Amino acid sequence: MHPLPTSAPSSDVKPSPETCVKCRGRLWCGPICWILEKHQTKQQSLQQINEKSFAGSSPPSVFVSHYGYPKVKMAPMAPTYFSEDADLLDNPERWFGTPLETLVGYRTQLVRSNIPVSIHAAKDPGKELQQVQEIAMSVKKLDVAIELTKKPQAELHFTDAAPPMGPQAPLKSLALQENPKIPQKVDYLVSDTHAKAATAMNELYADEIPVHHLYKLLSVGTLGEKDNRKLVPTRWAITAVDDTIGKQEIEALKDFPSIDQFHVFESHYLDNHFFVLLLPREWSFDIMEAYRPGGFWSKEMKGVHMSCDHEFYEGRKNYAENVAGGYYATRLAVVEYLHAQRKQAACVIFREIGPGYQQPMGVWQCRQNVRNAMQSEKKEFDSLDAALAHLATKLSIPIDVWKKNSKLLDRVQHQKRILDFFK
Repeated sequence: MHPLPTSAPSSDVKPSPETCVKCRGRLWCGPICWILEKHQTKQQSLQQINEKSFAGSSPPSVFVSHYGYPKVKMAPMAPTYFSEDADLLDNPERWFGTPLETLVGYRTQLVRSNIPVSIHAAKDPGKELQQVQEIAMSVKKLDVAIELTKKPQAELHFTDAAPPMGPQAPLKSLALQENPKIPQKVDYLVSDTHAKAATAMNELYADEIPVHHLYKLLSVGTLGEKDNRKLVPTRWAITAVDDTIGKQEIEALKDFPSIDQFHVFESHYLDNHFFVLLLPREWSFDIMEAYRPGGFWSKEMKGVHMSCDHEFYEGRKNYAENVAGGYYATRLAVVEYLHAQRKQAACVIFREIGPGYQQPMGVWQCRQNVRNAMQSEKKEFDSLDAALAHLATKLSIPIDVWKKNSKLLDRVQHQKRILDFFK
């Protein structure tokens, strides 16, 4: 990942539009992103919260910031009222198809009660961290009582990795008003202080623990060998889970036969348009993102910006710096599909981000968008040319631009395999 900056930019720093669309809030130019700061103002639509103490039905929800790392803020999140469906407020795997305004409404209801803590506190957690860990371990809503040191600030914060964050204030006290409902497998692996974090994640995923639950467990330091346990900022935990599970599933699918035709899938949500092309070859992955002018990160761009990352059969050795967390989220969605089909394939993802995407909602929408694509009706083609001709009728950017940027398509079109000579 890009290293955290150590000094603040001057007040007149305004990077070029090209830098902003590449960085997307990852703080390459300093500890403050001018686009996010401009956008993260007090929202008129946010309900003013006048109470400093309240009780509510909390989703199993926590957030760990990355600012100030290794000293961070962890925050249990809860609405200021009891809700019969509190899980919906913080469960991205239930959000696909929900209008952006409704999603923002979900997030404005969750108050972050911040607790300053060192990431190393997970080695010997105190009472507050233990309570936060129990919240993260719970699989169902949990009634909690919260007292803050002051009224929450009515602000909405956005990042490109995690869902929007709502009002916040420092925590004074936290009390769980019922016992958390913890899955047996979660309880077992959290108690196992000898299992590595990657092993625990893969075992829990195999036991059908959802991805959004896994990154909360990792984030609050409940997984891994005892001496290595630490809190992990939420934005990093999300990608770590997607990457770790994805690698495990990729190794498994390499034993499967390849598909025998070219398949195209598509999905559209929040002015994000995903087209997935599967090719009858050994595993490889290539994703291209085209940011059209007028969007959140590309507002001042005059032309299309393309971000691309890829891996061939051997996999990646470094972080997908260009596409960042969306790379691992979409890769996992494709690998889940292939694993269910017991097939392997090469994959090219074409993503167009339109001007209607005015607020970054996190990489969950990439994962869920591609999951939705893989469940949609597929189009089948006998040749790559036919598949690309079909995609050309769907994409707003000329297909030649995509072909020029795709490392995988370049390899497929210019390198022959031994089997190709027997066709």
